[in-house]
Amino acid sequence: MNQTMVLFLQTPGQFPRASGDLPLSAPVYGYIPIIIFFLVAVTVPLALLGVSRLLQRRVFERQKLLPYECGIDPIGDARDRFSVRFYMVAMLFLVFDVETVFLFPWAVIYDKLAIFGLAEMLVFIGILVVGYYYAWCKGAFEWA
Repeated sequence: MNQTMVLFLQTPGQFPRASGDLPLSAPVYGYIPIIIFFLVAVTVPLALLGVSRLLQRRVFERQKLLPYECGIDPIGDARDRFSVRFYMVAMLFLVFDVETVFLFPWAVIYDKLAIFGLAEMLVFIGILVVGYYYAWCKGAFEWA
């Protein structure tokens, strides 16, 4: 094993003191649970897909080949145009969902941030409130 590979496989804090002084212990053993977890995470879905493939019913009737739409026969073309409102609602959802993603880590370490963290989060929420007000004034929340 070359020296670069040994450096990558070392646990944190075990760095060689000199260029030729590499530890002979096996820090790779710390990665065995991760490797086992990865192998299980890959093997179980593949095994279940293989078993379902072996046990599936292979008879395709006319009803089976029809497109399914809530039990009702499909009407019209699947490539119809949607209103822009659908996309506006989706974008607003993403914006406020990302806000939640940023609020959670801040709330976890709030006591360490003190007043600076509070001021920073108030500025962040203020910007989002301005965006919310703008969307409200433009009628993005009205579903007519």
